[in-house]
Amino acid sequence: MRIAVLGASGVIGAPLIDRLRADHDVVAVARRARHDDGVEWRSADLSDEAAAVRALDGSDVVVHLVHSLGRSDYEQHDLRIADNVARAAATAGVSQIVYLGGLGDDSPTLSKHLLSRRETGFALASGPVPVTTLRAGMVVGRDSAAFETIVALVDRLPAMICPRWVSVPTQPIALEDALAIVSGVVGLEAAYGETFDVGGPEVMTYREMIDRIARIRGRRPLIVEVPVLTPRLSSWWLHLVTPVKASVARPLIDGLRNPTVAREHRIRELLDVPETSFDDAVRAALSDR
Repeated sequence: MRIAVLGASGVIGAPLIDRLRADHDVVAVARRARHDDGVEWRSADLSDEAAAVRALDGSDVVVHLVHSLGRSDYEQHDLRIADNVARAAATAGVSQIVYLGGLGDDSPTLSKHLLSRRETGFALASGPVPVTTLRAGMVVGRDSAAFETIVALVDRLPAMICPRWVSVPTQPIALEDALAIVSGVVGLEAAYGETFDVGGPEVMTYREMIDRIARIRGRRPLIVEVPVLTPRLSSWWLHLVTPVKASVARPLIDGLRNPTVAREHRIRELLDVPETSFDDAVRAALSDR
């Protein structure tokens, strides 16, 4: 099959290309094309409909990994891109769109970030091409914004004043497991038009996550929870003490107030995917730095 990976230079996109190229022809689509033997790179601004049509031309399956966090208008921008991709996929005769969205996006008190993830999925499904939606929590891997933020906090601060979101449950997934699931549903007709929750084998709070990363790093930070630390203040705090920009941190933190836990595990019935423990996922991510 010929597979177009949109958002090919991202945390998921880059290693996914390496996984897919062994069995498929891969078209890597990003705003800035690279040069790589065995992979066709196409430079495209997918917010332009004509550019989206050119980018998807000749593809059988599209993997949609585009996420515009960091832009002030990321919600509108992602929605416009999704609309264009849905139309371009229909024009190209694509048989399937695979979309990696976010867990927790059916909450009645949805954050703007997770609402954007949900609306992007709806826009992709607005055309005739069947969409396979994978709703995932935090991906534990190198360069993952959420993971790198926690590692930076552990490494740089002996004590932390944290908002109440550190007690919210979440279900992180190892990068390798996420890649296996995304690549596993490509071309899988049983997954066409379906939505699957995707999580690792453990549910934990963000505080537990910080504690376990700290143990692996040989640290024991003091954590003090306070009830009045807004997402805006939290984002600027993270901007000061971690590599993450405030424009990226703010929507991420706002989304942390929503539990992100898988409610069903049907994906495991379709795919034989290993369930990497959180500690092993962390060690793998840290060894790859």
